[in-house]
Amino acid sequence: MQVLIVKTSSMGDVLHTLPALTDAVQAIPGIGFDWVVEEGFSQIPSWHPAVDRVIPVALRRWRKNWFAKETRQQRNDFKQQVQQRQYDIVIDAQGLIKSAALVTRLARGSKHGLDWHSAREPLASCFYQHRHPVDKQQHAVERIRELFAKSLGYEKPHNTGDYAIAARFLSHPLADGGKYLVFLHATTRDEKHWPEQHWRQLIELLAPSGLKIKLPWGAEHEHQRALRLADGFGHVEVLPKLTLEQVAAVLAGAKAVVSVDTGLSHLAAALDRPNITLYGPTDPGLIGGYGLNQNSLIAPRKNMLEITANAVRTELQKAI
Repeated sequence: MQVLIVKTSSMGDVLHTLPALTDAVQAIPGIGFDWVVEEGFSQIPSWHPAVDRVIPVALRRWRKNWFAKETRQQRNDFKQQVQQRQYDIVIDAQGLIKSAALVTRLARGSKHGLDWHSAREPLASCFYQHRHPVDKQQHAVERIRELFAKSLGYEKPHNTGDYAIAARFLSHPLADGGKYLVFLHATTRDEKHWPEQHWRQLIELLAPSGLKIKLPWGAEHEHQRALRLADGFGHVEVLPKLTLEQVAAVLAGAKAVVSVDTGLSHLAAALDRPNITLYGPTDPGLIGGYGLNQNSLIAPRKNMLEITANAVRTELQKAI
């Protein structure tokens, strides 16, 4: 059986889809998947052993200049890629009008997705031939696992979902694996940041442990923050700019991770690393870290200032 998955973004959402593939492989021997995903996250599906082909899409980039000649050509090339195969089943796990109309509609195969009451944007369900009810009051990983089970005709397992990507990175451990922590300090919204002073207090508190601390970054302003956090501390390393796969390798070798609410926090969860995630204005209940050794510290009154460095150190000591 050959299945096309439409799950384009964001990083956390793409990672949350991986356990559903693992379920399907165990239920249906020989099943294979192609996956349409935003170009910036195209490395992630390739890490799962059941994915045969990754088809990058650039909806975020195309919408800035939708009718330009180059964009029209890229859209046409994408359409040809999607239509190369006749799929047994197409599963739209995105549940948005944009993905349903611009991606799922193009695919050749029986189209499955969330029904009117279950989809994030109910009108998206109009593009599917088979619509499935899935309870919204459960973690995103469990919602996708249930959608796959109903689409492919098996009972959803009761065990905790398996992302099935940790072994890929653990098979090539870093030289200093297990002797360092990773601090994921960067996120998109200002109110989700933990104050730099608090990060530095935590770094100072952890100095006697003998563990190194690694600071990854993406954009230049995140690089500058990492440099400020590391200033004056010999046990802190600001990493060079890394690809997503290289960041995954660093996370996989860590003894533990401390993170704010960011996509890389979900990557740490997918790699089964002990992870303390700090939450302020966002609710981790339905979209928080999923998997082994995932712990949340929720700020009183949703104010990140009120999570203390001592509180994080205490949780970190429990985790490691």
